[in-house]
Amino acid sequence: MEIVLAIAIGVLTGSGVWLLLRPRTYQVSMGLALLSYAVNLFIFSMGRQGLAINKAPVLVNGVPQDLAHYADPMPQALVLTAIVIGFAMTALFLVVLLASRGSSGTDHVDGVHSRTKQEML
Repeated sequence: MEIVLAIAIGVLTGSGVWLLLRPRTYQVSMGLALLSYAVNLFIFSMGRQGLAINKAPVLVNGVPQDLAHYADPMPQALVLTAIVIGFAMTALFLVVLLASRGSSGTDHVDGVHSRTKQEML
């Protein structure tokens, strides 16, 4: 299970970085989203009991109140907060993307189409 999670985090991170280096703003926004998913998985997996199975999330009578018998709620709370912030960041980025495209007429990150940049050199 851990190797599958590590591979998934690696693929999401690699894909996100590759998309961040692309010249179009939509690809950059998708790269940021993939990187945020990779970070969320990493935070969740780094929790002490993140991959634990058959552990109760809430207190149960007759079971000692320590993390050896329960799932740790802190990584879950951090990931939930990161998901909400990620959605807000993506929405803001898409609004800025649309405004930039409307004002410049192109969706390239630097505002210049690649052919025009080559002709300028």
